[in-house]
Amino acid sequence: MTLRPRPPERLEKTLARVALDQGLDQERLRRWVSFLAICGVLERATIEGLLGGYYLKGGVAMELRFAQRARATKDLDLVLDGDRRTRLRSLEQALKLGFDQFSFRLKAQVHEMELADTVRVKVAIQHRTRAWQTVEVDLGPTSTTTIDLVEPAIVGLHEMGVPVTSPVRCISLSEQVAQKLHACTAPITSSTRARDVLDILLIETLGQLDYTAALASAQRVFQERGTHDFPLHFVIPPTWRNELEALAGQLGFPISGAAEIERMFLETVQRIVTSARA
Repeated sequence: MTLRPRPPERLEKTLARVALDQGLDQERLRRWVSFLAICGVLERATIEGLLGGYYLKGGVAMELRFAQRARATKDLDLVLDGDRRTRLRSLEQALKLGFDQFSFRLKAQVHEMELADTVRVKVAIQHRTRAWQTVEVDLGPTSTTTIDLVEPAIVGLHEMGVPVTSPVRCISLSEQVAQKLHACTAPITSSTRARDVLDILLIETLGQLDYTAALASAQRVFQERGTHDFPLHFVIPPTWRNELEALAGQLGFPISGAAEIERMFLETVQRIVTSARA
């Protein structure tokens, strides 16, 4: 009797098994697969000349660098060339290429964010013949910045048999620090900007903060955006304190009190400001 070959294990089942073995949150591992699948198709589109290039920023760039040490994010901040309509068309064309056993479809809903010159879209991802996940993607404009080629630090994908796109084009850490510093100290602040404080401190505590490069980037970013001055005088809003403490606990920071976090943040800013004199 001829035995039929066993069908390949469904990716969802593989994910559940690997997440359990690695002690990972299943949904976070699923998003990592999705993020790197999208990076894979963007890389392919760049190599084949459909895209002039791309880079990631925001929380996804932090996760790809630092894996579980970074806070989890659910959306993907992507930078492409052109105006909002051109970016949308470029992404749609790139996604048609597919990556490995993943295919992609741009959903019809489009949200225009005029003030940020950004288009928010949803990308439906399919693995083989099965729906995998829908990811929210923010298509932002290019700016004067530097890019790092990042080897993703996330774990679990090799064990799942999923190809890992490497390297991935990410905004440089000095630029990321400068943009986060500008965002969290802006005159009109949002409680969601508390996360930028922790992101900056994470980069420093991991020994990845180049103070001199961050200073040069901050001086340029603050000048280009023109909303407030750098160096700056800043007091963390009291409404941020609960979120800061919760995030610090989630990230396993050595300090967790809001007052200690504020002191550490201000000391970090001071080190950036005085780095040119060091």
